[in-house]
Amino acid sequence: MASLKSQSCEACQIGAPKVSENEIDNLLLEIEEWTLIQEPIKKLQKVFNFKNYKDSLNFSNKIAKLADEEDHHPQIILEWGKVTVIWWSHKIEGLHHNDFICAAKTDQLF
Repeated sequence: MASLKSQSCEACQIGAPKVSENEIDNLLLEIEEWTLIQEPIKKLQKVFNFKNYKDSLNFSNKIAKLADEEDHHPQIILEWGKVTVIWWSHKIEGLHHNDFICAAKTDQLF
């Protein structure tokens, strides 16, 4: 199987299958330091630290560009010296393979 960062997101429609618990466990091994949020729906979260606000802002803009390219959009929380990124699939209210692809690509941007 190709690495997550080399894959592209597929269109995710309402009713698309969520990744299974077994798939989540395996996919988490491919993305470092991402936290699985369980409630109220499953999401992936990671905090990225920076030395100043400008670097945090620049990283946020890179993620925004990635999100538009993949047509998959995360929650981005921008703070001084810190960016929190949360990926999940809104249409299925949970995790899809796309979320893991975008998490891996976010790591690559960092």
